[in-house]
Amino acid sequence: MAQGMKYVVIIGDGMADYPVESVGGKTPLMIARKPNMDWLASHGSLGLVRTVPDGFNPGSEIANLSIFGYDPLKYYTGRGPIEAASLGVKLKKDDLAFRCNLVTLQPKGESMVMEDFAAGHISDAEARKIIVDLDQMIGREETRFYPGVSYRHLMVIKNGASTCRDMEKLKLTPPHDIIGQELSPFLPVKGEAGKRILALISESQRVLKEHPVNLNRKNGGLLPANSIWLWGQGRSPQMVTLRERFGIDGYVISAVHLIKGIGLLAGLEVMEVPGITGYFDTNYEGKGEYALRGLEEKDFVYVHVESPDEAGHMGDLRLKVEAIEAFDEKVVGTILKGINRFEKIKVMVLPDHPTPLAVRTHTADPVPFVIYSNDPGEKIYSAETFDEASAGQTGLLIEKGFELIEKVLIP
Repeated sequence: MAQGMKYVVIIGDGMADYPVESVGGKTPLMIARKPNMDWLASHGSLGLVRTVPDGFNPGSEIANLSIFGYDPLKYYTGRGPIEAASLGVKLKKDDLAFRCNLVTLQPKGESMVMEDFAAGHISDAEARKIIVDLDQMIGREETRFYPGVSYRHLMVIKNGASTCRDMEKLKLTPPHDIIGQELSPFLPVKGEAGKRILALISESQRVLKEHPVNLNRKNGGLLPANSIWLWGQGRSPQMVTLRERFGIDGYVISAVHLIKGIGLLAGLEVMEVPGITGYFDTNYEGKGEYALRGLEEKDFVYVHVESPDEAGHMGDLRLKVEAIEAFDEKVVGTILKGINRFEKIKVMVLPDHPTPLAVRTHTADPVPFVIYSNDPGEKIYSAETFDEASAGQTGLLIEKGFELIEKVLIP
């Protein structure tokens, strides 16, 4: 039996939701079959936590920073630099990193609409070819493109914060927040910084219009990646590691560069799991199995599963319920079956933020969390089921999300 306290945090991205009228005013968490999360709720401490502080856009970067224990007011500089850390792109002091989505835009009359923020969930190989070609054709010495995974990529403007002072504060909207909406209100058109970003988006459309990857996708009935969309810019943050704060080492497990980046900045190692995709076809069991393996080696593992969030963005109730059930059975269940090998362990499960089907984007509402410990001395706020309503009835509310980690890592 492994000695010493072990800790695992398991994130079901976007699981929380609003009541859905078509299923009797219940949420996906309420109607999903999730015996493992329900067992945790009845044997652990269940409550609500506000992972997105007032004034912040409810992005995954803000919510996960909070869950990792970092106050976004102090540590958040932008989504791009977090993903740069994951990709191994070293940023100098004034470099600005942007999240670069491959998206599908659709003409509507004289306007353009954001049809799909993920370009039909383009494959890694197709996306890499596009990003490499964009870097060669519209990249410059000071502007570089770096391939990531599927639709999620990176652009870096060297010395952007000093050569164009408005660039860092430029208001750029995440594409998943404007699905189906006309683009003109969200295009950066003011100032030198806005014109520079808009020019890059326009140049990308010229290159991608007849790109071989897109021609093949259209011939196959798939959505083309006919534009880039830039957002989430910032400089590299300076973060205190979890080892410096709590004296622990650990792993982060995720298919999403954003989550890997936060983990790396927090001093964790990335544990690569075969077959994880960040989509519905991900290797759920592998994440659970590798998490147990990681706990054998180190103190802490942070496991992130993206699929419920993807279903929320699609507005698909059936897919969201299926994703929650797969998360419960194959990730949470796999981990719970293996925790007897550890003498002392704490398990926390929660969404990072809601992704309600009704709005198809993230919201800042508090989310349910549960903390289970095999230490019988732990105080318990229990309920029969893990869902939004049950969590709201226990009376346990953490207003500052970045303080939640202390309930897990501090005895």
